[in-house]
Amino acid sequence: MIRSSVQAPGAVVMVRPHHFTVNTETAADNAFQAVVNANGQDEANSARCAYDEHSRAVEVLREHGVRVHVFEGEDPTTPDCVFPNNWFSTHAGGHVAVYPMKARNRRLERRQDILEMLKSEYRVQDIIDYSGLEPDGLFLEGTGAMVLDHINRVAYAVASDRTNPVALERFCTHFNFEPMVFDAQDGQGTPVYHTNVLMCIGTGFALIGTGMITDPARRAEIVARLGETGRDVIELSEAQIAGFAGNAIELMGWDGPVLALSQAAYDALTPEQRHRIEAHAILVPLQIPTIEMAGGSVRCTIAGIHLASRG
Repeated sequence: MIRSSVQAPGAVVMVRPHHFTVNTETAADNAFQAVVNANGQDEANSARCAYDEHSRAVEVLREHGVRVHVFEGEDPTTPDCVFPNNWFSTHAGGHVAVYPMKARNRRLERRQDILEMLKSEYRVQDIIDYSGLEPDGLFLEGTGAMVLDHINRVAYAVASDRTNPVALERFCTHFNFEPMVFDAQDGQGTPVYHTNVLMCIGTGFALIGTGMITDPARRAEIVARLGETGRDVIELSEAQIAGFAGNAIELMGWDGPVLALSQAAYDALTPEQRHRIEAHAILVPLQIPTIEMAGGSVRCTIAGIHLASRG
């Protein structure tokens, strides 16, 4: 039996990369991506390392009691397939959303076999497909663009080219979320490209890079809103955000909630911050340094399943 909660899913989808490389189509507005040598041998080594890192991450999550549905990313034209959370999300009541993606090669990541698995293994009532917004340049890259408070029905979203306000409003109307949009940037003035690198919302806590939110009034409003839900709001520095400390996800394991995050993110947290998180969830660091070169970390590699199982 799958353990789950409103906020923390007990089952996830992950896509194991066979042809991992840093996506040049997304580099323009993703400051988290590494600049790498485009040497063919380096790419081959990176692909092998990413495959092995992902395989081990799946094993660790399963050891903690998370049900992981693994799909193989064998299409060489989809270098970011390891990040499925951007093209679909699932929601209580049997609802699935499919999202419009900014980069053309990322649109190829959408897979019917994953949607068919969801319909087969879980109770799916409907699939709302927003990908038809792409020709109009309206993008909303899933739970990268939005960090969802499933309990209080709030969608936190950093304004960017990957988070169009029209698309966001449509999603929030269909799925009964209140949008909270804000601007965020790093110390060099580069806008944050995805909300889920800036913040993570668990059941009893939230991690957020407050100093990167540009409007002080909006920053105070967001912190207050999170605090009003009874969560322990743990503020992260810009350096910790650069170490992917905000790119984590709460899941449900054998012994209760776990926080899946990368080893780099774990190392970026202070002992006091880890202690505060551990009051709510078991910290589960995963070693994915090669995958992180593509500009995303553990949260990006996981698409949570908030659906009722048929089993």
